[in-house]
Amino acid sequence: MKILKPQEMFLKDLKNAKDFEITEDAEIKNQRLENIEKEELVLDDLKFENVIFYHVNMTNCKLDKSTFMNAKFSNCNFSNTSFENCGFIRCEFDNCKITGCNFVEARLYNVSFLYSNANYSNLSRASIENVLFKNTVLRNAYFQENKLKQMYFQEADLRRSPVF
Repeated sequence: MKILKPQEMFLKDLKNAKDFEITEDAEIKNQRLENIEKEELVLDDLKFENVIFYHVNMTNCKLDKSTFMNAKFSNCNFSNTSFENCGFIRCEFDNCKITGCNFVEARLYNVSFLYSNANYSNLSRASIENVLFKNTVLRNAYFQENKLKQMYFQEADLRRSPVF
């Protein structure tokens, strides 16, 4: 199993975004987003590249049709956030809470979910390729009508999660 991680050379020495404000169709590159609190944010078609999310709390948000490339999420809470039709390429979620997230029709390529809580998440009709769920809780998560290629589970809890 070889999951391509976010490329560390692009994530080193990122400047911390202060007074972070974001608008629809924004492109955020080479940033470290830290200790940010946003609730019920509704923005589509965002592009994040070479971004670290650290202690970011963005619950009940709608970030549909966005792209996350070479991104690292650490100790974040995205509970009940919609990532419908989003792209995640070379991303890592470490110790994150993504309970109840909507990943319907998302594209996940080379993504790792480590020590995270993804209970009640919906990954239906998602395209999942080379994705690792390690020590991640996925109780009552939905995997239906997926396009799957190399999906790995290590010490993951999939109780009551239908996979079709």
